[in-house]
Amino acid sequence: MLDTFATWLSFDLLGFIPGTRLGEAVHFFLYDTPKVLLLLVSVVFLMGVVHSWISPERTRAWLAGKPLGMGNVMAASLGIVTPFCSCSAVPLFIGFLSAGVPLGVTFSFLIAAPMVNEVALALLFGLFGGKVAALYLGLGLSVAIVAGLVIGRLGLEHHLEDWVRNIQMGAAPDLGENEINWRDRLGHGVAHVKEIVGRVWPWLIAGIAVGAGIHGYVPADLLAGIMGREQWWAVPAAVLLGVPMYSNAAGILPVIQALLGKGAALGTTLAFMMSVIALSAPEMIILRRVLKPTLIAVFAGVVAAGIMLVGFVFNAVL
Repeated sequence: MLDTFATWLSFDLLGFIPGTRLGEAVHFFLYDTPKVLLLLVSVVFLMGVVHSWISPERTRAWLAGKPLGMGNVMAASLGIVTPFCSCSAVPLFIGFLSAGVPLGVTFSFLIAAPMVNEVALALLFGLFGGKVAALYLGLGLSVAIVAGLVIGRLGLEHHLEDWVRNIQMGAAPDLGENEINWRDRLGHGVAHVKEIVGRVWPWLIAGIAVGAGIHGYVPADLLAGIMGREQWWAVPAAVLLGVPMYSNAAGILPVIQALLGKGAALGTTLAFMMSVIALSAPEMIILRRVLKPTLIAVFAGVVAAGIMLVGFVFNAVL
């Protein structure tokens, strides 16, 4: 329904031409903006309601009781079954942070959600069989878990923006179990939306706008020409090319098919796809409202290293 509305608004009401670069960019923006905003509002509202029962301190204590890495495994597994692009995963990331979930655990989710997705699994299964699809799933899950563990062990919580740290350190309202009704709980959810969404939404829209512009003007032929080579630098080059772009797995699938059709190495193509959907410039714009530059740089570096590892492994074994 949302896609139908965006199509009508872009091409019928506003008069942009389907298939043109500008028309596709406008359609992308009008489709993704309400989708991501609705997701952000829904998740933050839900977390606000949850806060009326469970304090951030209790959440941290529960996760602290898990064996080393178990929280990262749980978060990464959740990310795998949520078919989000990177910008769509950010609202859940913010919600986890606001609930007091440890930083490394939230990053495991943020990495896994867009990196390992059903579209890529279906593509790999259809083209290369179950073993290759399983290898992709295992490598993507491993990258998300290990990257989250590394980020968590570095102790970078002080590189969260102050308003996020204040939410994490603040206790839930002191409301007795029998003293609060559903109206109060829902009101707490609304207040949570005003607090968090009110701070994040301009960055969210800016990030989607950048992604829409790139989406409409992706030089597919140039990409295929560069990535069709199998030199050692092809994988790092693919990651660097993918970072400034933005799409979900379904949106990048036609480009991936074109690259494979032109003879690009599978590992190089996968590295490009994973960098586009898991390490995009629009995502960094949105995350900047939540994370300080140092933490964004650490996140980008760890994820980029993991993606290149996946690319090199696939090129070596296939």
